[in-house]
Amino acid sequence: MGKDKSIFNKKIIPLRTNIDYIDSQILSLLAQRQVQVEEVVKLKKKHHIPVYHPAREEDLLSKLRAQACKANLDPNFMEDLYRVILRQSRVKQTDQMEHKGIRPDAKILIIGGGGQMGRFFASLFQKSGYDLRILTEEDWDNAKNLCKNIDLCLICVPIEKTEDIIEQIAVFLDPETILADLTSIKTRPLEKMLESHPGPVTGLHPLFGPTAGSLDKQIIVVTPGRNSDHCQWLVEQLTLWGAVIVQSSAREHDEIMEIVQALRHFATFSFGQFLYEKHARIERTLEFSSPIYRLEFGMVGRLFAQDSGLYSEIIFATKERRRLLKDYIASLSEHLEMLEANDKHLFIKKFDQIAQWFGPFSEQAMRESTFLIDKLIERF
Repeated sequence: MGKDKSIFNKKIIPLRTNIDYIDSQILSLLAQRQVQVEEVVKLKKKHHIPVYHPAREEDLLSKLRAQACKANLDPNFMEDLYRVILRQSRVKQTDQMEHKGIRPDAKILIIGGGGQMGRFFASLFQKSGYDLRILTEEDWDNAKNLCKNIDLCLICVPIEKTEDIIEQIAVFLDPETILADLTSIKTRPLEKMLESHPGPVTGLHPLFGPTAGSLDKQIIVVTPGRNSDHCQWLVEQLTLWGAVIVQSSAREHDEIMEIVQALRHFATFSFGQFLYEKHARIERTLEFSSPIYRLEFGMVGRLFAQDSGLYSEIIFATKERRRLLKDYIASLSEHLEMLEANDKHLFIKKFDQIAQWFGPFSEQAMRESTFLIDKLIERF
């Protein structure tokens, strides 16, 4: 046995030495790659080119997958590895782009800049060299002075206060000042801005929380209001910081957000409430859970780790949202008869109808959820 171990150690040492050498080469190549990335950043900053180039990334990944197959390597492993590398590259580029302003001479006023989302955007504007001013509830008496000669007034306050703030601040704005908001509903705030301010108006909705860290691949919905050309530099600045811009009318935005936000959050809340009422043993259920259940359960727990007031404003924001949620509850009650009758055939019929309606997205959802589940297994 001792002799075999000695032979093993003698043979494995040079192999491990070679592996260590290869690892050092990989690190050296990554460092060289980073140098080239920094040169790319300089060019992008000079020519105002956005960080994220989806076509370029997907083309690169396709080529790498093909090369991996030829090299007898797992293409999925190669894609996962390079997505991490590309993500790190984008974050590095985005961080440097945060120091580049499209109009660095512009003066920015953020109303509600003391809140989490307000501070997030204030930090971005500050890093890019803009003349930034913050207006909070405590210093409203100074609102008129803070509005002098500003180029952008960005309203970042709770939903229920947005329309009142728009009306109050508009009287202090110059006709050329851009008036914009960050509210998660768009129709009423946009109408109020157009009604209260004769100048450029646009609506913005960041589809992420203030803990995002950066704008890398984060979606911001833009709902044009008035003088879109005058607002274009703001959209270009958001893009330069790494955001993905989605253009939409205010009405379309609100209709989609009824499902994406209100319905989704309310359904999650309802699931959590039911578990609470049934005194479900969370820790024990996790011991029995599959990765997909843990992922779903994690999303429920995530909701209840956040601000209840914020989610109440999102869910109860409009009568249209409340009407949709009542329809949802009514839809659930329709299943009672099926359960009472133990009608498996009806369940299968409904299931197949819905599966057909989902169409190709089901396969996409399977791939994406499998990826998340694999990552969850790796982590835990």
